[in-house]
Amino acid sequence: MADRRRLRVLGLVLFAAVLLADRLSKELLVPLLDGQDPIVVTGFFNLVMVWNRGVSFGLFQQGDDVGRYLLTGFAVVVGLVLVVWMLRSTTKLAVTGLALVAAGALGNAYDRMVFGAVADFLDFHLSGYHFWAFNVADSGITFGVGLLLLDAFRARPEFAAASKEQ
Repeated sequence: MADRRRLRVLGLVLFAAVLLADRLSKELLVPLLDGQDPIVVTGFFNLVMVWNRGVSFGLFQQGDDVGRYLLTGFAVVVGLVLVVWMLRSTTKLAVTGLALVAAGALGNAYDRMVFGAVADFLDFHLSGYHFWAFNVADSGITFGVGLLLLDAFRARPEFAAASKEQ
């Protein structure tokens, strides 16, 4: 029971930390970058201001409020379902992954509700090729999904024992 409680605390702390980091980064960088030229930080990283009205990687750009509210509502429902799933999960990888994805989904939903679009500003590039601009919430989603995939494909003792019996 104590292990389960520790996993819940871990999940809630990570969830809050990603939400806080996302909000703080946006509160700091959006006013600095909005309407400005990109800021060159290194030879492979810039700070830019991109307003994403669509979903991942700018797909399905929404020009009207109906699309905006549908995407926001969907993200909020998914984020809340992931929080419940996180609180019921029993592995550290799953709890961590779900916390990161849920925080990312809700962080971007907040932007969509308040600004009508998601604020993206991290721009990595190499040899003239730029990855899509993204933010802290997007990073949480990406790393969280990776951890969930690792957890899903990891060998479980109960499954290994069952397969040996067959």
